[in-house]
Amino acid sequence: MGKRAGNITARLVKSLKPESKYFRVWDIELKGFYIRVQPTGSMSYYFQYRNESGKLTDYLIGKVGTLSPVQARDIAELRSADVKHGKDVQADRKQHRKDAENAKLQTLRGFIDNKYRDWCESEYKTGKQTIQCIEKQFAHLLDKPMPDITDWDIASWRSREKKKGRTDAGINRQLASLKGALSRAVQWGVIPRHGLTKKTKQVRVDNGRVRYLSNDEEIALRDGLDIREQRMREKRGSANEWRRSRGYALMPDIACTTFADHIKPMVVLSLNTGMRRGEIFSLTWGAVNLDTSTLTVEAKTAKTNRTRHIPLNEEALYILRLWQEQTGRTSGFVFPNADGKRFDNVNKAWANVLKATEIVDFHWHDMRHTFASRLVMADVNLNTVRDLLGHADIKMTLRYAHLAPEHKAAAVAKLVAPQQAKMISIA
Repeated sequence: MGKRAGNITARLVKSLKPESKYFRVWDIELKGFYIRVQPTGSMSYYFQYRNESGKLTDYLIGKVGTLSPVQARDIAELRSADVKHGKDVQADRKQHRKDAENAKLQTLRGFIDNKYRDWCESEYKTGKQTIQCIEKQFAHLLDKPMPDITDWDIASWRSREKKKGRTDAGINRQLASLKGALSRAVQWGVIPRHGLTKKTKQVRVDNGRVRYLSNDEEIALRDGLDIREQRMREKRGSANEWRRSRGYALMPDIACTTFADHIKPMVVLSLNTGMRRGEIFSLTWGAVNLDTSTLTVEAKTAKTNRTRHIPLNEEALYILRLWQEQTGRTSGFVFPNADGKRFDNVNKAWANVLKATEIVDFHWHDMRHTFASRLVMADVNLNTVRDLLGHADIKMTLRYAHLAPEHKAAAVAKLVAPQQAKMISIA
């Protein structure tokens, strides 16, 4: 089949029919201007030219239907003139697209949407929350070029947050999320630098808070868990009586089960292992060895991304055996939610337990402090405590050092002033 040509007009375009293979129809008036017809019936206008190296290059003008033949011809004539003036119009288009893409990436929003989000969410367990934090807390900066985000932007934001009652620790976490994104943009070569300087530092926060249960509080907590379970059984019994009288399907009977639900075994395990709440939620039966009395916190579920092994004491082992016997599960999550999936919170149940026991200023994470504090007070050395807690840095563990006052007293007793030494020697 020879070269197809004609005067590209609306009439010609309407007469074209698709074939088994694509074909071109060249315009007889404007050199390089043609229509490409695909087997699917899709048609597009093109302009063909030779670049400076002599290579034939096809420049897409647009699709038939989007552009009329007259509009397409006008664009082709403009590109033809550009070529005569030494321009490589296809290369210019690619560079323009690249510049536009780079310009879009320059803003915080563009960088997050086109690069950072997917990477962050795949690399970090809390990546989704990190992105949500940036988008919510720094919404006013999303459309600002990243190099233009300055210390003043952060100072004014910090001032507003403090007026809202935000804690310094909370502000630091949010600022760290933003700085992490900006630093990654520099590292990946998206921007040469960002606008924050070393002066934009996190607020120094005293992280030495160690809230742990007193003996009386722990007794109250355990009693409160038992009372809660008893009330749950009574409520379930009453509910089933009501349903039975009306012919409704009954809910599972928990009158004779060891545990009314997951809360008590979760709390007891936390007190005896020092596991973080998220680690409890992510714990699987595959990581529990009841024969060797150990459980493993796997790196993928640990905050520090490091695997650690925790020996189970008598109570923790007993609780896990009872829970496994009750649930009949030997695989999957140790504490699955109602859908068999991982819990994301137990806030309501936990708040009700604390309210009933009147234990104040105590968080779930403080059970971890209780575990560590009891170990230190039992004369367990800090490095062992560090291993059990999975701290990456001994500095985190040192917050419990004050709970072993006898060691500090012994150390200070070794200091003897010169005058005192003289008096001792005379005596």
